[in-house]
Amino acid sequence: MTARGKDSIVLLIHCKDRKGIVARVSGFIHDFGGNILDSDHHTDEETNDFLMRMEFATEGFQIPPGDISAAFAPIAKVYEMHYDVSPSNRRTRVGMLVSKQDHCLADLLQRHRRDELHIDIPIIISNHDTCASWAELFKIPFAVYPVTKETKPQQEKQVLALLKEHQVELVVMARYMQILSADFLGQVACPVINIHHSFLPAFIGANPYRQAYDRGVKIIGATAHYATQDLDEGPIIEQDVIRVGHRDTVEDLVRKGRDLEEVVLARAVRRHVERRILVYGRKTVVFD
Repeated sequence: MTARGKDSIVLLIHCKDRKGIVARVSGFIHDFGGNILDSDHHTDEETNDFLMRMEFATEGFQIPPGDISAAFAPIAKVYEMHYDVSPSNRRTRVGMLVSKQDHCLADLLQRHRRDELHIDIPIIISNHDTCASWAELFKIPFAVYPVTKETKPQQEKQVLALLKEHQVELVVMARYMQILSADFLGQVACPVINIHHSFLPAFIGANPYRQAYDRGVKIIGATAHYATQDLDEGPIIEQDVIRVGHRDTVEDLVRKGRDLEEVVLARAVRRHVERRILVYGRKTVVFD
């Protein structure tokens, strides 16, 4: 649902910039009796990529929601568009991956209970049993697949099978402290969002708060990004920072960082499920 409380359709478009795109898309919606509720677009002048998000009401629109994509296809063909059509009231099925640290998972579960994120969580998967109590509290199935270097390929197959069984459409690494292999990412068949406990591209890899402390930084941050085969280098969705001082210990940085991680990950998940993100190359456009 939109903030206006109306059922709506979100149309995402990515193509090379050409004259007349906005007018043609708006005309399509107008021609079939639609009312545009929100519209935003961006052109990257260096790459000539055109990216657009348009939301329009289903009330009065003459094409059934399930047929809109096919009806729009001729326009998309003319402009060589990649496009996606989604009802705004459709709930996204999210699979959670977590290890021992529970703060991001707990925060997302509470937001889920308040229906802030408009998602369903059919499964929580971990390589430890530490967070089982959270799953029990929120009555969500919890699966534990321990992993070692030797068993990682087998463990990832088990995780993939469970995600497929539960028809997961988005995977969220809520401080899942395992590097997902290229094979896993190639087979998961849906986006994966990771929360990294630093302001990327600074302090990539393990122990970023220790790295930040050793450098004496005055600002620490958190970054939510799509996971790719290149560690901590996937397209960035959301970031935030907080100031730290010379009196702060590593433990203080970790404590302050936890608050950032929760908020940044929740923002990223919300923007993904609201279809506000378009990825192009190594970058994203995130529409407000």
